[in-house]
Amino acid sequence: MNKKTSSIILKVVYFSPISLIFLFIWAWIEFQRSLISPVVFGNTVTIEIHKGESFDQITNKLLTNHVTFKPIWFKSLALQKKVAQKIKTGEFELTPGMTLPQVLDHLTYGKRKQYSITFPEGRNFKEILQIINDNLIIEHSIQQSNIAQIADEISNNTNNFSTISNKNNDTSSIQKLEGLIFPDTYFFEKHTTDKELLKRAYDKMQSVLAEQWQNKAANLPLTTPYEALILASIIEKETAQPSERSLIAGVFTRRLQSGMLLQTDPTVIYGMGEHYKGNISHQDLLTQTAYNTYTIKGLPPTPIAMPGLEALKAALHPNQSNNLYFVAKGDGTHQFSPTLAEHNLAVNNFQRSKNASW
Repeated sequence: MNKKTSSIILKVVYFSPISLIFLFIWAWIEFQRSLISPVVFGNTVTIEIHKGESFDQITNKLLTNHVTFKPIWFKSLALQKKVAQKIKTGEFELTPGMTLPQVLDHLTYGKRKQYSITFPEGRNFKEILQIINDNLIIEHSIQQSNIAQIADEISNNTNNFSTISNKNNDTSSIQKLEGLIFPDTYFFEKHTTDKELLKRAYDKMQSVLAEQWQNKAANLPLTTPYEALILASIIEKETAQPSERSLIAGVFTRRLQSGMLLQTDPTVIYGMGEHYKGNISHQDLLTQTAYNTYTIKGLPPTPIAMPGLEALKAALHPNQSNNLYFVAKGDGTHQFSPTLAEHNLAVNNFQRSKNASW
């Protein structure tokens, strides 16, 4: 070995440790910089992690969706935190300004992206099913042919169902769940099924109804929570005015107590089903159905809609006046009367050219 070659080898051996130190310092600075620099820019990025995807696949998915970072720092951070195998499946939203640690923490411990669906008060079960079917995020499994099976599964999985179940076994599959879905806004993740949503809404109605039943007023003409649910559904359909719910509940309560017919149009409409075209004729009021309260005594066999909390409270805490009648004024409110004579005068005033509601 000549002198020149020996000198080069000595220089490499001498400078290598220094180079390694500088390389380590540079890498440490770059890594620290990667921890504080934003990696999400512009719009919110939605990432869906599927079951079985590797860390490298997740990294590539982030890069493809314009999350800007160096993969080596992302992997180093995951190894440091010991979470490379703990990233959850599902959809996640990454917001502008997020740093690399924030992205990793969100994918590991954060909440999945939430969607929402609203079941409004006063809708019937068919309308609720349509709202679900129109939602493209929900996974759809319910068909007309398996509604009966779904209804049985939802109800049989609930311990308290016997306290509010419909005693009429002749009702349709849809009517088995009529009124038993609590109207509310529900948040859910992607891949949630229609059955799972209905079960949640069913369980909530049971919980709410059980609580309200425990606090009911004394001497009501209602023997079960399910009867309260039926009455609440009628109240829900009769008025959209919060101040009138208790008043209408009082009228129906006194009619039930005295043996009078309820004679409420929403039950007639429900009983008509597809035959209802927007108007009720005199003949419709005389046509016998299980829901026509102009011809049957007491409550119909099932609820006619999904009552909200305030309608339930009204049914269980009715107004204590002596009114037995009410008629629509035409402005969304009603005139209440204690006697038929006063009611007829009110009908004359507000519905001269129409048939009275009562």
